[in-house]
Amino acid sequence: MPNGTPVLDFIRYNQYLTGTKIGCREGDCGACTVIVGELNNGELRYRTATSCLMPLGNAHGKHIVTIEGLNMAELNPIQQAMSDESATQCGFCTPGFVVSMAAFCLSKKEPTSENAIAAIDGNICRCTGYKSIERAAARVADLLVQRQDEDPAKFAVKKAMLPSYFFNMKERLQTLSLNLNGELTNENAAAQRVGGGTDLYVQKHDEIKEASIRFLFDQPGLKGIQQAGNQCLIGPSATVTDLIESPVIQEYFPDFKAYTKLISSTPIRNMATIGGNFINASPIGDFTIFFLALDATLTFSDGTTSRELPLRDLYKSYKTLDKQPEENLEQIRFDLPDSNTRFNYEKVSKRTHLDIASVNSAIRITAENDVLINVKLSAGGVAATPKQLTKTAEFLTGKLLTEELILDAIVIAQTEIAPISDARGTEAYKRLLLSQLIKAHFIKLFPAMKVERLIPATAK
Repeated sequence: MPNGTPVLDFIRYNQYLTGTKIGCREGDCGACTVIVGELNNGELRYRTATSCLMPLGNAHGKHIVTIEGLNMAELNPIQQAMSDESATQCGFCTPGFVVSMAAFCLSKKEPTSENAIAAIDGNICRCTGYKSIERAAARVADLLVQRQDEDPAKFAVKKAMLPSYFFNMKERLQTLSLNLNGELTNENAAAQRVGGGTDLYVQKHDEIKEASIRFLFDQPGLKGIQQAGNQCLIGPSATVTDLIESPVIQEYFPDFKAYTKLISSTPIRNMATIGGNFINASPIGDFTIFFLALDATLTFSDGTTSRELPLRDLYKSYKTLDKQPEENLEQIRFDLPDSNTRFNYEKVSKRTHLDIASVNSAIRITAENDVLINVKLSAGGVAATPKQLTKTAEFLTGKLLTEELILDAIVIAQTEIAPISDARGTEAYKRLLLSQLIKAHFIKLFPAMKVERLIPATAK
């Protein structure tokens, strides 16, 4: 099969493993969830993925686990918990839930019911009701409380939670890595670049399946998150989950994990790359808005010459970039916040989770004694491109923070945007949302500030 084939189609139509279901083909429902095991810095790491959006090329050299790979002589404890709690009716979604819970067992996350439930945030049930599924997830978490620092896969095998072949999978992948060849190498300059595929396969499912593809997801030079002095350097193939787990991001953005709960689901966060979010050029790209407020700089290369470009200058018009076809994004960098710098991200969508933003916004403020020394403000869903609101930020810079200042800044922000009415809201609604999100930034970042005029009387 072509290496652009979705893993879901390979599983079902080539391997005839039909327990993995075809649902939305957009990464929302979780019926096609699989577990992806790979070596990461010498350690075996398992994460979930929606196989409908995962190209076969991104499975190269990895352990792909379907529901059939979790079956044992009798129901495994995860399946048993689902049965005992009456957590299944029609059963269509059940394999995805079981696979996601098994991935939780294979992770090093603390075995709490909260974490177990978070592990199934990418799975939708249409008929059962979630409380019984949540009870099953809590029972699975209870099975892990004695694990402590033991290797998750070996503990799960020892406790008869998962099949015995997981016990030596690390060694099998190490052997496999020695025999991998360069069959995915593609020097075709016109080849379609593919990172995680989470948006590309929604937009171009049929077209990209047969395309010539240059796979970027597993290129070592495009991965990694590191600190260099006062800067953070990120490879464009770093995923959202990579950022969540990064010690650098955890130190400088302690609320980052909370922000990401508003963005997609665990399997999508495991797959979606930061560079792909930028190059996709969506006017409401969540991490584009996030990094615009950080005033990030991008490094592009055509293989011979490199150039740097501020992220704010990448977008020329709707879906049009200041980027040549032969150029690849090679690095993202930004200045890390100091002790006087505060950051916040806000998002409003029709659904709280698993939804595209109506309007999103981020702000970075350096302040001393309530004087705003430096401000960067961004917004999505309010123009044809992701916007850095430069006039508003310039107006705020150098001034003493007051309610009046914020209200005046909102008036200026309205002059910088040009939202349109669409399925996610009317123009007037989006203008209102941006005003409210700007207020939310300051209310959160400056909790001691007087906010009587920022909060409507009906909300008090």
